[in-house]
Amino acid sequence: MKLPRDVSGRDLVKALSRDWAYRQVHQAGSHIILQTDTPQTHRISIPDHSPLRIGTFNAILRVVARVKQVSKDEVLRSL
Repeated sequence: MKLPRDVSGRDLVKALSRDWAYRQVHQAGSHIILQTDTPQTHRISIPDHSPLRIGTFNAILRVVARVKQVSKDEVLRSL
């Protein structure tokens, strides 16, 4: 699936919180720190940029998919 080019950091934070059990822990400068405890504890930093750079966006999707044990396309569809 082709990655959208217009996803902002805030949009990604909302999707991960809503569909993938992440919660915002705090914000350090322009980066939002999210954490999940299922299936294991995991923290990730999401840049609060609009739009996200495509390589950064792809790397975040890859990491979330690996932690949640699903495909990257499944995470992408939740956006």
